[in-house]
Amino acid sequence: MFINIHLWLAVFFSCFSITSFALSQISITAERIEHTQANIKNLSLKLNLDKPKLNLQSSATFKPKSQADWLQLKLDCGLPQYQSKSVSGKAVVDCPQGLLASSRVKLPFALKVNQLSLADTPHLNASLQVQKASFSDEAGLHAADKLDGLLIVDLQKSVTGWNWQTNIDWQSGELFWQPFYIANGGHQLLASGKLDEQLLSVDSAYLKLKDIAELDGSASFDLSNMRFDNLRLNVPNLNLKTAYPTFFKPLLEKTAFGHAEVEGSAALKFEINNSQAQSFELLLKEVDIADNNKKFALYKLNANIPWDYDLAKPVRLSYQSGELLNLPLGKTHIEAMVDRYAFTAPLIELPILDGMLALSNISAARAGGEWYWHLSAKLTPIAMEDFSTALNLPRMQGKASAEIPLVTYAAGKLTTDGSLVLNVFNGTATVTQLTMQSPLGIAPKLNADIALRNLDLGILTSTFSFGAIEGKLDGDIEDLELQNWKPIRFDAMVQSSPGRYPKKISQRAVENISALGGGGAAAAVQRSFLRFFKQFNYGKMGLSCRLRNDICEMGGVESTPSGYIIVKGSGIPAITVMGYNQSVGWSELLARIKRVTDGNTKAVIQ
Repeated sequence: MFINIHLWLAVFFSCFSITSFALSQISITAERIEHTQANIKNLSLKLNLDKPKLNLQSSATFKPKSQADWLQLKLDCGLPQYQSKSVSGKAVVDCPQGLLASSRVKLPFALKVNQLSLADTPHLNASLQVQKASFSDEAGLHAADKLDGLLIVDLQKSVTGWNWQTNIDWQSGELFWQPFYIANGGHQLLASGKLDEQLLSVDSAYLKLKDIAELDGSASFDLSNMRFDNLRLNVPNLNLKTAYPTFFKPLLEKTAFGHAEVEGSAALKFEINNSQAQSFELLLKEVDIADNNKKFALYKLNANIPWDYDLAKPVRLSYQSGELLNLPLGKTHIEAMVDRYAFTAPLIELPILDGMLALSNISAARAGGEWYWHLSAKLTPIAMEDFSTALNLPRMQGKASAEIPLVTYAAGKLTTDGSLVLNVFNGTATVTQLTMQSPLGIAPKLNADIALRNLDLGILTSTFSFGAIEGKLDGDIEDLELQNWKPIRFDAMVQSSPGRYPKKISQRAVENISALGGGGAAAAVQRSFLRFFKQFNYGKMGLSCRLRNDICEMGGVESTPSGYIIVKGSGIPAITVMGYNQSVGWSELLARIKRVTDGNTKAVIQ
């Protein structure tokens, strides 16, 4: 340690009485002090001896070696007139006007040492009052403003270590501690326990978070291994309306729950024994949770979710109503069993619209830090009219049902074994090779192959206001890839189904199909026919799109030197529709489809 003392520890007598030889002031200044842990400069100590009570004024600028900013410390303290092994009652040390300051810190404080004993059983009782404090760090991760608070500490030596008590009273002011922001004070912590070289014991603790919760607990913390040996936590009433945005939402910002609003209450109990989680119980009472982006909602949710390391526990959950992607969910009651890190339920029935989604043979387990689960699913018929209305789609007719033999989830990836079969438009839509990555994350990814067979074109075209077409439609969408529910890749082909059946197409449908081929599309038919016929015969029709890099490479049922055939005529009257734009931006194609279904397109007919 290097010390350069200005006036080499200048001790002078500012007021010296010749008659009484009284010393009235001692002053010590140091220009610079260097140490391995910190540097100090401009140290000043003044001890005034001629006042009724001793007074110490001190100031210094110091900087810990690990930090870049210099901190200024100022103290003005009253001291006792005499030495004693133990002093109590009035404050032993009273520093009503302290200040710790730097370019990013302003911390006015008052320090009191209420009791100080250095005898056989050392004892310290002190309080620190913070007044209108503010601070921030360079990264902007921690900050406070107008912070008022009181810290009381009591330490007393025992045979094995120290007995301690503390009272932290956050009275007012706002605090940001990444990722949490707390706008107001009114929070208090009371705790007591023991401390030795190896163990920090919290015999009792009580925490009050204003308008959020009150909780109590106890713990023992192994200082050598930095872990809890034992922990008991009890939160009898947690206000989710205030707790969720303050403490939970910041942690869930990048999940599906990052934009949710929650109301209701919860209760929580948690225990750790011998450094092992022992038991847990969560009660939800009349909880409403709704996503601001309209992805999901549950109303009047009640749940009893217990867990025990040694014992299997029943789980019960119910809700009055809800929504999933705008689909209404009916009243539901769920019962299951949880056994350590495994979850099972023979059957869960979820009412959706006028049908039911039945999940059976549900089994889930956690291993190696990851969740693994599997189930079977069956959707009983639901009205497509209600389904399409709920999803804000063109109104569809008929019923839809589905069945998935097996769904598995592992390491954030959902896969299906077998086929997902939907019965729609009097035909079938079969989904195979279905996988989803991070299905509840902010950027889910989906891969699948889809096969459409024998869809009724009459029902399909009337649903989407496309113009009447009689016939049946097949389609194949292979190598489909969605990211955040938007297509980025696929190979798609839709075409008339094989077989003999009536094949008619209206003039309006001809115009709309022509529009999909671009501004140069044309229907090869004699002009004179258009004034007499409102529908035409066709032999086959089809349209393909190979999507890569937001560009759709288009084709039809046949290729020509100048383009491709979308509709090939047959019989009398017959019509052939050509497409000429072979490369179309995906967004432009979607815009064309929207204009067609909105009825705002007029195609060039030849």
